[in-house]
Parts: sequence; structure tokens; C-alpha cells
Amino acid sequence: MSSKDEKADASIITKAEVKTKEALTVLWSDIPKWLQDNHYIHSGYRPQSNSYRKSAMSLGYLHNETINIYSHLLGAITAAITAAWMYTTIRPRFHLADDKDVMVFSCFFLGAMACLGMSATYHTTSNHSEAVAKFGNRLDYIGIVFLIWGSFIPSIYYGFSAEPALVNLYWTMISTIGAGTLAVVMLPKFRSPEWRPFRAFMFVAMGLSAVVPVVHGLQKYGVQQMQQQIGLSWLVGQGVLYVSGAAIYAARVPERWQPGRYDIFGSSHQIFHVLVLLAAAVHLVGLLKAFDHEHRWRSGVLSAYGHARKLGESSFHA
Repeated sequence: MSSKDEKADASIITKAEVKTKEALTVLWSDIPKWLQDNHYIHSGYRPQSNSYRKSAMSLGYLHNETINIYSHLLGAITAAITAAWMYTTIRPRFHLADDKDVMVFSCFFLGAMACLGMSATYHTTSNHSEAVAKFGNRLDYIGIVFLIWGSFIPSIYYGFSAEPALVNLYWTMISTIGAGTLAVVMLPKFRSPEWRPFRAFMFVAMGLSAVVPVVHGLQKYGVQQMQQQIGLSWLVGQGVLYVSGAAIYAARVPERWQPGRYDIFGSSHQIFHVLVLLAAAVHLVGLLKAFDHEHRWRSGVLSAYGHARKLGESSFHA
């Protein structure tokens, strides 16, 4: 090959590299190894940006992270608006509603906003660089911890409202497991491959810890009472949605069946994001039903007490 041909080939390669860098989206084969995660997704990738501004600008065009970003970004905004609206309606809803009601609902909304907001941030900046992607991935996991913890707090409060000792016990349990899981996510020691099984174990333990108080409540109060106190069917529905989403994400379907077809719309990660939103909404409905039951019960007890007191006073005067 002549030097002229070599120069021509080099020029073609250089132009191709420049074109790849300038393109808004590229193919799987064009992205660095650290960005390659799901080989069933063939196109729609953003090139490595090395710029927060460039990564943020990707909010303005379509790529294979668009649905992942906007599903949780809009979800976080919706959670914030709903929280602000509910803050003005929780207290007036029942005259016995107090600061504890506001506190436990705040835990739920803060957990949801943290999870969805961190997820949207991660997916927006995931093409910045390998270091930023790894940090964003940790943020994503931290958000999951906050979502689980924030969902657990109000459910326990209403499920065992008549027994403060059990509420404190289960709050301590989930907070301890949550703190341990956060440590596993954040501390450098636990980021190495040999600690991967332990990291997975901590997340599974945190998720399954919700089963313990539910089983305890069923044994103690029965299905009908737990349906009212904790919104049991809604809690189960939430669990089904989370597990279904995780299973779809792990199996990488439907893109596994038709690689390249679901690059922009309909991939497993996107389905998982939507199911997380639905699960959070379902959980909120269950919490509101538990809240209503709790305060109707309190009002009924107070009313019965007042009625009995009046009868007693009437008998005394007679």
C-alpha cells in the first residue's frame, strides 16, 4: 500500500471518528466498553460527552435513555406537587390528624422524590464519563434505599398504630437495614467484585424485610383487619409490580426476543421504570385508605367515649 493510500485511509478513519463524536446518537459498536450494558439494544446511544452541559442537552432530543429520564423526572415532579397538595389536605381531612401523620407521609414522598430524582439524574449524566457513570449508579441505588425506607415507615405506623412498641421495633429494623445497605453502596470497600453477592443480599434483605411485619400483622389481626389498617391488597399489588418490573429488567425482555426493535421505545428498563411509578402510586392509594381507616376508628372511639361519658353523667344526676 502506497503512502498516498495510507493517508487516504487515515483521513477516512479521522472523518468517521469526528462524525461519531458529532452525532447525537450512535450504535452499540461506537460506544466505549463502560457504556455497553445491554447488547440487545443496538442503537440510540449517546456518545461519551465529558460535559454535564452536553449530557443535559440530550434532554432535548430522542435517544435510548429518553424514556428512562423523563419517566422518573416527571414522576419526581409529580410526587413533589402531590406532596405539597396533600400537606394542605391531610390535617383538614380529619380533626384528629396530627404531626405524626404529616411526618410519615413526608417520609413516603421524600423517599419517592429521592429515588425518582436520583434515577433521572443518573440516566441523564450516564454518558458523561466512566467515573461520573459509576457515581450516578451509586446515586441510583441510594434512591432505591430511600424509596423502600420511605414506603415502609407509614405502612408500619398505620398497620400497628395501636401498639407503639411494635411500630418502634419495625422502624428500627428497617432503618438499621437501610443504613447498612447505604454503607454497602457508598463505602469503597464494598464496591469490589468480591462484595457483589453481599451487596445483592443487602438489597434483597431490605426488600424482604417488609414481609415480616405483614405476616406478623396477619397472624395478629387477620386478613380483614389488615386490609383496613395497612391497605393490604394495595401493598400486595405494589409488591407484584416491583417484582414484575425487576424480573422483566433482569430477563431483558422484550428486546431479547427481537434485538434492535425496542432500542428507543419499549425496552425492559423502560418497562421497569413505568412499573416503579405505578407501584409508588398504588402504595400511596393504600396509605390513604389506611389513613382514612385509622382516623375514622379514632373518631369512633372518641365519639363512643363521649357518648358513654354523657350517659354516665346523666345517670349520676338522675
